[in-house]
Formats: sequence, C-alpha cells, structure tokens
Amino acid sequence: MNDIIRTHLKKHIALVERLLDDMTDDIEAAARLVIDVLRQDKTVFLCGNGGSAADAQHIAAELSGRFLRERRGLSAIALTTDTSALTAIGNDFGFDSIFSRQVEALAREGDLLIGISTSGNSPNVLSALETARSLGCRTLSLSGRDGGQMRVFCELNLIVPADATALIQEMHITIAHIICDLVDREFAG
Repeated sequence: MNDIIRTHLKKHIALVERLLDDMTDDIEAAARLVIDVLRQDKTVFLCGNGGSAADAQHIAAELSGRFLRERRGLSAIALTTDTSALTAIGNDFGFDSIFSRQVEALAREGDLLIGISTSGNSPNVLSALETARSLGCRTLSLSGRDGGQMRVFCELNLIVPADATALIQEMHITIAHIICDLVDREFAG
C-alpha cells in the first residue's frame, strides 16, 4: 500500500511542478479576469458535472463567503445547486440545456461564466459557454487533456496537462484556491 500512496503523491507533485513551470501566467490572467468582473459588481457563474459540479459549488462558496481573509461577500453562483431548475430544464429541454437555460435567465453582459470539465467537451457546459458569449459575458474554463472544445468557446482556458480525471480535478481545485487567494487579497484591503 505504501508504494501506491507514494506513486499517487509523486504524480501529483510532478503535475504541480508542470503547472509551476507552464501555467503561472495563465493562472494570473484568470485571477485578473475574476477580479475585474467582481470589481465591476458583476456576477461569477460556475458550472460543471459530477466532481466538477462539486468544484463549481466549492469555488462559488469561497467567493461569496471568503477563502482566507475577511472581506465583503462577492457575487458568485454555482448553476449546479438548484435541483428544481436542473430537473425541470432537463426534463423540458434536455440535459444539454441545464446550464445554458440558467445562463440565459440569470446572466447579464459583463458577468463571467466559469465552465469546468476535465475533458473540455461536456455538451451542457459548452452550451452554457456559448450562451454566455452570445450575451456578452466573459468566459473562463478549467479543463484537462488537450482542452477539448472549450478552447473555442472561452476567452481563457486553463488546461491541466494530464489525462487522468482525478489528477485534473486535483489541479482544478488547486488552481481555484490560488485564484480565490488572489481575489481575497484584492478585496480584503
């Protein structure tokens, strides 16, 4: 068992080192995008499926509550949390529309949609990003592998260079925590 544990941790460390070497500028750009949207009193919307849905909720909570520092609450909403909307929209319009329909109803020009998908190809997240762009929203995504189709729909796509879903998810939350720390620092003072 110890060998398996060590293997997991070594893979994690190796991927963190790749992010350190290759993605710090992109993470900074993502943080600046989030900060810019929030400074304009706009809203950050987030969406994803499965573990990415949990990440969307986690990130929204860090922004609307706080991450590490005392500051005012910031406008952030996970589109994954309203089960009545999800099931009604899914039933009436199909699963691919569960996020785009909420974006259409809630988002306004200048807001930000953060889409999260380890493959970069989740149809309902892509549809939401496309709808957000059509409304004049900013778009940011967290993806993995080769970035998938999210590259087409996003202003900025943070692509974790890995194929293993679990590793991609670990890096997504690490990246999100870094962004939340930078947001906290910006709004705490």
